[in-house]
Amino acid sequence: MKFFLIDFEKKHFIIENIDNKDILFECDKIKNYTSKEIRKDTILEKFPLTFEKYKTAFNKVIEEIKNGNTYLLNLTFPTPIKTNLSLEEIFYKTTAKFKLKYKNKFVCFSPERFIKIENNKIYTYPMKGTIDANTPNAKEKILNNQKELAEHTMVVDLLRNDLGMVANNVKVTKFRYIDKIYAGQKELLQVSSEIVADMPKNWTTYWQQILMKLLPAGSISGTPKRKTVEIIKEAENYDRGFYTGIFGIINEEKGFLDSGVIIRYVENQNEKFVYKSGGGITLDSDVKSEYQELIDKVYI
Repeated sequence: MKFFLIDFEKKHFIIENIDNKDILFECDKIKNYTSKEIRKDTILEKFPLTFEKYKTAFNKVIEEIKNGNTYLLNLTFPTPIKTNLSLEEIFYKTTAKFKLKYKNKFVCFSPERFIKIENNKIYTYPMKGTIDANTPNAKEKILNNQKELAEHTMVVDLLRNDLGMVANNVKVTKFRYIDKIYAGQKELLQVSSEIVADMPKNWTTYWQQILMKLLPAGSISGTPKRKTVEIIKEAENYDRGFYTGIFGIINEEKGFLDSGVIIRYVENQNEKFVYKSGGGITLDSDVKSEYQELIDKVYI
């Protein structure tokens, strides 16, 4: 079994032995570490970009949408943070299906799978739409929200088309089901879908090419993908690095691959921590709500 890591711009494709002590990971219960309890209470201070700077980028995205150059774009920014926890302590303290501490460079605790391949079937689970679980009638509100429906439908359509590039018989087997996830002290409802397709039997002989063809992940870029990524670079004007890339494990002998999207991400920049976060922008998006979402997603 091997570990792999790919950054957002696909400039770095790293393959490592899973026994590398500088890398701690968990891929949906498959992990290379022993759990450790961190007894410290979490202290976290956030220093986000100003609303005016965010609004400038947001307006640029809206203009591009109105011009027909993109329909959905995931707009993100870095937020400097101060915390009493080290990267390793953040890794052990957080809970998520997909967790990674890569050397002393970054840590992520992501709820989102990229793809899974097992028994020659490929699965992906696009996640779009969250709401505080304590909101009255939270499930009904998120499922009946037309903006959230439109955004989710676009991502499902994008990923369905993506799977069609590498697999056959693509089917949406579940559309907009609810999962519970935990964001710091909050319990959230997350809307997901399931897409399944059939892989060629020899897929393990070219698995790296499969990943490169599918990247960047549609849920954290947008649609149409190529043009949207160009707009992202102009609007964000910073280096995402490994944030919104992917990591995972591959067992070529058993024909098994699993991978997660690198979100909920803390990066060590010269011993100062930066948390990168964002959200999907459509024509119906409200700038104040999106700015608040970016800040709310900064949590440990």
